[in-house]
Amino acid sequence: MATVEIYSGDYCPYCSRAKKLLKQRGLAFTEYNVQKEPERRQEMANRAPGARTIPQIFINDRHVGGCDELYGVDKRGELNQWLTA
Repeated sequence: MATVEIYSGDYCPYCSRAKKLLKQRGLAFTEYNVQKEPERRQEMANRAPGARTIPQIFINDRHVGGCDELYGVDKRGELNQWLTA
């Protein structure tokens, strides 16, 4: 089973949109709220060098990117490949 993780925050429309897509695809995910747990922001930055915005999404420890990148992976039909890699 794939491990899906998302670094997010409150009142973030891109975070909501990304989580909505994951839920629509029936994917369980672990969410790290960088506003409620500020130490998670540095963890996110370490895992995704150069990434400072939320959401940041990882599938099986592979960095997907943000919301737009997640939708792009899905639109190209590559999401299942990422999940099984």
